[in-house]
Amino acid sequence: MFKNYNMNQVVLPLDLEIKLQENDIAYSIHDLVEQIPDQAFDQFTQHTGCPAYHPRMMMKVILCAYTQSVFSGRKIEGLLKDSIRMMWLAQGYEPSYRTINRFRVHPKVKLLLRECFVQFRCHLVQEGQIENEAIFIDGTKVEANANKFTFVWRKAVEKYHAQLIEKSNQIYDELVENEIIPEIKRETPEELSTEELSDVAEKMEEKIEELNQNIEASADVNERKHLRTKRKEQKQLHKQFRNFSERKQKYEQDMNTFGNRNSYSKTDTDATFMRMKDDYMKNGQLKAGYNLQIATEGQYALAYDIFPNPTDTRTFLPFLDYIEEHFKSIFLSFRPTSLQMLVTEVRKIIMMSWKSVIVHHL
Repeated sequence: MFKNYNMNQVVLPLDLEIKLQENDIAYSIHDLVEQIPDQAFDQFTQHTGCPAYHPRMMMKVILCAYTQSVFSGRKIEGLLKDSIRMMWLAQGYEPSYRTINRFRVHPKVKLLLRECFVQFRCHLVQEGQIENEAIFIDGTKVEANANKFTFVWRKAVEKYHAQLIEKSNQIYDELVENEIIPEIKRETPEELSTEELSDVAEKMEEKIEELNQNIEASADVNERKHLRTKRKEQKQLHKQFRNFSERKQKYEQDMNTFGNRNSYSKTDTDATFMRMKDDYMKNGQLKAGYNLQIATEGQYALAYDIFPNPTDTRTFLPFLDYIEEHFKSIFLSFRPTSLQMLVTEVRKIIMMSWKSVIVHHL
């Protein structure tokens, strides 16, 4: 005796919600996204072209796929055809992987995800999963997608920059002293700027052109030979000042990229070289990475930010300021004044500890 099984009989489509269990993750995702105000989705409205998929549906599909550790656009597209929970959340729609990828890299989705954090925290409080009294902050280092040999170090740039300034000033003073070029107007007497180095190179070029004319006008063999030798020296100096200008411009760009850091990667200028927890080579090699700071409570992530600083001591106060600015509505138990007082008190404690360390060393 078998249960009825007939592939030739027409079966009406059933509501897929019947197939889901009562505690399925799809219900939680559905409730979370539905709590986001409608005003958050107004920025996705388009009045021309083909009607787009609703951003609520796209957000539900992507969040559900992430809960199943599926991050590829093509695999998410496959789940929309195979997974019952994904079919129910999408209500039968099957956006392509291109549509999914375009949606999640859209610049406005970043604000939508922040709104999800707000609603997620409020939902956890309503369900009694977390308390309002405290948050816990910790950081972890994430390796960047950059080659480990693309490092640029601040000390090396400062060293070579100082050598360039010294050498360019020395050669310039010799040129002016020997009356090869006239003295140019300088902004600072300590060093030549990029524009001033270019001006010196242009004056050298004019001097070389003058020597070319003298060589063509001269009929004396010895004089022509002397002028050629002199022209050769001038060409070398001209090339050197062009190189000085290019290098100085590069060093200035490097210093702007450094900011308050001591290193960066050429292929990912936002990444800083730091020691990672996973040392594959077992030699303490520095790798390009980021310091990810997360605020949690009850093992739920409530706020996050990424910093290029390798230590948590230099990210704690900026992270508190970031929470106050962008996630203030998440921490309902913290009034604006109390959170500001917390930041102020932490700053005082850190400054007092630094002063005690300085006095101890003195």
